[in-house]
Amino acid sequence: MAIKVLLSEGVELRIRITEESHTALQLFRSRLNESKDVEYANYFVGHPELDQPEFYLRCKKGKNPAKILKGLCKDIAKEFDGLTLP
Repeated sequence: MAIKVLLSEGVELRIRITEESHTALQLFRSRLNESKDVEYANYFVGHPELDQPEFYLRCKKGKNPAKILKGLCKDIAKEFDGLTLP
């Protein structure tokens, strides 16, 4: 998954994510919107064959959106690390 930062200003972060499906983007969106530090999180896919998805995150005043997103990624990775298959 390659990420390009399109906007990083104050409490707002907009990134472009390549080679990613709705599954991961929906996971990020739902978990971030449940956070007390986040005002709004969503992703936009544009044209399915021409555009790469963009993810937008706006946090509450005084919060760092990049730090919150990185923390979420670490939490998700920990969940999958503990996964065992029969």
